[in-house]
Amino acid sequence: MSMQFPLITVLGPTAVGKTTFATHLALELNAEIISADSRQVFRKMDIGTGKDLADYNIDNQVIPSHLIDIADPGTEYNVFQFQRDFQNTYFSIINRGKTPLLCGGTGMYLESVLLGYHLVEVPLNVKLRKQLNELSNDELITKISSYRPLHNTTDIIDRERLIRAVEIEAFKQQHKSDEVETDFSQTPVLGIRFDRKTLRERITYRLYQRLNEGMIEEVQHLLSRGISKEQLMFYGLEYRFITMYLSGELDYRQMVTLLNTAIHQFAKRQMTWFRRMEKKGIKIFWLEGEDGLLTNVAKSTNYLNRFCKEN
Repeated sequence: MSMQFPLITVLGPTAVGKTTFATHLALELNAEIISADSRQVFRKMDIGTGKDLADYNIDNQVIPSHLIDIADPGTEYNVFQFQRDFQNTYFSIINRGKTPLLCGGTGMYLESVLLGYHLVEVPLNVKLRKQLNELSNDELITKISSYRPLHNTTDIIDRERLIRAVEIEAFKQQHKSDEVETDFSQTPVLGIRFDRKTLRERITYRLYQRLNEGMIEEVQHLLSRGISKEQLMFYGLEYRFITMYLSGELDYRQMVTLLNTAIHQFAKRQMTWFRRMEKKGIKIFWLEGEDGLLTNVAKSTNYLNRFCKEN
């Protein structure tokens, strides 16, 4: 297919089949997938994060994927790192003449790309802080005003926040040349959803499926490798409740019940986030999961054709 887009995005709540849909669409468009999932970046965390790695192989054709298995379990990975890794991966795909297809359900990651959030991970500058501490609050306000307009007045109420705000702006000024401006606000976004009852059934079915596939053993293996209980619980959902089960805080039935409820609540929060994205101006072309994979791939290609002509 000859359509070319700077970026195509596929999003939706958990358990709607985003990976399966994205890989089939990528095959149609000669695209490569960039994962926007905050937990799939971790190695050895496959079942609990729903990597569905087999979906990337369609009729012996492997769909290239990125930002999966790039960090060690037990470490932290945040939106700042994601933005950096996304930029590097994005331009690598573009330079190969392929279409980048961003796919995932982590709202902050998706939004940071689509709305072009300029999030900067600013290290503490001890030398600068020493200099700033010698200034009065009025002098600090004057200094930050020289960098940017004071839209956020909460930065000037607390002295520590004021110093940190100046530190951040000073860092941005020094690293302007490192910034790459990208605007994806007008690129096509495809969403997959199911009616509430069907989604609940899919979530529960998938939970039992993953338990049968060895999700508890996966968490046990991570613990045996020296990753602490606290580190695993930090990742939430499956890793939190299964760790509590393995440590004797919950019995099996309690673990499954609480985990099932937590995943339902998570899916609801995801949909709330996506609706908020729409209010911010991101147009999402929603596909009904009940229509089936092949129908939705066809609907998407038709929509992308229209999008191409209209834009």
